[in-house]
Amino acid sequence: MDLELSRVLALLAYCCLMGTGNAQLRFGFYGQTCPSAEPIVRSVVRNAVISNPNMAAILLRLHFHDCFVEGCDGSILIENGRSAERNAFGHQGVGGFEVIEEAKKHLEVTCPGVVSCADIVALAARDAVAMANGPDYEVPTGRRDGRVSNVSLAEDMPDVGNSIQQLKSKFFQKGLTEKDLVLLSAAHTIGTTACFFMTDRLYNFMPGGGSDPSINPDFLPELKSMCPQNGDVNVRMPIDHGSEQTFDDQILRNIRSGWAILESDAKLNDDPVTRSVIESYVGLFNPIFGPSFEAEFVESMVKMGQIGVKTRVKWRDQAGLQIF
Repeated sequence: MDLELSRVLALLAYCCLMGTGNAQLRFGFYGQTCPSAEPIVRSVVRNAVISNPNMAAILLRLHFHDCFVEGCDGSILIENGRSAERNAFGHQGVGGFEVIEEAKKHLEVTCPGVVSCADIVALAARDAVAMANGPDYEVPTGRRDGRVSNVSLAEDMPDVGNSIQQLKSKFFQKGLTEKDLVLLSAAHTIGTTACFFMTDRLYNFMPGGGSDPSINPDFLPELKSMCPQNGDVNVRMPIDHGSEQTFDDQILRNIRSGWAILESDAKLNDDPVTRSVIESYVGLFNPIFGPSFEAEFVESMVKMGQIGVKTRVKWRDQAGLQIF
């Protein structure tokens, strides 16, 4: 059998074996191949959040960071030494890897080789939101796992010190809008941050020192007491003052009132477009005429979860033939 014929037969065989490789994301993707996939992930997430309530926010953040680098492909999970994507500066504090690994371990027992890590990350974020009394929603699945992990790919992550124009630009590049920026930032309604991310905002915001003037004067002393100058930068504080373990719209109310913890959140109130989005959810007439914060948060989460997804398998044989 000549080499060219071998290539053709290999291609045909591989495509038959991977017949679902070209499928797009859809609800219930594992309905036939692994019907217990979502219940297994939910059970693992539930146990993790019961053990550590902050894990809900950690898993939600993990999904965001995965999607913003090379798309929602699970590449942030790859461990390949110091050059791994997960070691990027922009991923500082990202965690939850052990929960994904635990879910994968259980899934491999039940449905070996079927459920991708990328889908587990997306499902875990959904279940984390639900565990924090947030909306429960359907997640389209069918993502394939990425194989590329490099720290340099995460150099352009949204950062707490970015200007509002930089934040908007980074979201636009991913096909997201100003509304998505507000809604996905509102994920900060749960979880904590470290004083490390507050130091400049509290003590070096302007040349010669000083605090961010957008911080409500009634809130500033409390922030400084939690993060004293030259204090321990690893001390953690709730990002959503007064409602850190419950998913709700309090984070938007705090931003509007100058009680935002993170500088990037505060800047949402400086831009007329993003400020109007905030007002649409927490303004005076919202209860009667305004949109549903929870419903539109879900829309943005599902939209984010489709950034750069890989739904086809790419494989290169020893002869260099690319099989899709």
